[in-house]
Amino acid sequence: MPKADINKAGWEQSEFPILCETCLGPNPFVRMSKQEFGRSCGTCARPFTVFRWNPGQGGRYKTTVICQTCAKVKNVCQTCLLDLEYGLPTQVRDTALGVVSEAPTSDINREYYAQNMESAMDGGKKTGLQLTGTSTAGKEMLKQLARSDPFYKRNRPHLCSFFLKGECNRGDACPYRHEQPPNAASSSSSSIINPDGSVESEVKGVGAQQSIQDRYHGRNDAVAKRLLNDFAGSQGLSPPSDTSITSLFLTSLPESANETSIRTAVFQSLPSLDKQKVKSVVHVAKSRCAFANFKDRDSAEIAAAAWAKGFEVDRQRVAVKWGRSKAAKPAEAAS
Repeated sequence: MPKADINKAGWEQSEFPILCETCLGPNPFVRMSKQEFGRSCGTCARPFTVFRWNPGQGGRYKTTVICQTCAKVKNVCQTCLLDLEYGLPTQVRDTALGVVSEAPTSDINREYYAQNMESAMDGGKKTGLQLTGTSTAGKEMLKQLARSDPFYKRNRPHLCSFFLKGECNRGDACPYRHEQPPNAASSSSSSIINPDGSVESEVKGVGAQQSIQDRYHGRNDAVAKRLLNDFAGSQGLSPPSDTSITSLFLTSLPESANETSIRTAVFQSLPSLDKQKVKSVVHVAKSRCAFANFKDRDSAEIAAAAWAKGFEVDRQRVAVKWGRSKAAKPAEAAS
């Protein structure tokens, strides 16, 4: 819609949000409040129309946190930032499909990129994924990880942080849940991961903004990392307990394979991983095997999760295993 103020030309106005079925809730008669230019988008920082609603009895009020353009670019829900088709974090989906995120992660050019994508998507008829094209190699992996039915328990109120400290005096009038978390995430994180896969986030302010960008861009996502590691474990690629192991062993290579073709296949299968993270690729032609060595353990785990669905070199599927730890050097004899 054209606006009289040229400074508001890139601001977004909409009549209904882009939501997943879980966030919308089971009630077919949902009453929403609408506020034009109510807040800035959590990713591109452009003002957009904010919607707020209660998904059902016993649920907490939910609100949109990113604009519709950013949601269409990644094909995600405006509230939970999960993929609309599979209900999975973007890091899991992009790893499985081999999709590279072209959205700028810094403040520079974010609004310019969003405006260009808005015009490129022909008024909202296509998503950013449809524009860039996707790989079908990981769709079976996503089908195994996806939840078939809506998970409305994700709409429950957050855990009461004062109750966990034993300081809440509201009793039954408290709008938050008085429960002990089944397990907590690492101490450096302010999120609690439930066994059912839902996340209880208690971050606020700058931390919440950073959490939105990490989930949207698919980086440092604790839930995505857990899902990828679980899938890799089901395929026999569980990370070894020895954290010094940062190599993956490739066997059953085709006869036509060489170090260049193997290195090319490694880089093409890991588009989201910085090439500098790959330390070396060592090809043993006589044994038709190779070692992919990485500079850190996190990069090796990303590669293992991406290759759990299958890894091909020269159009032939190869076997992938974790490397072994180096044998300790024998102690020198006493003089």
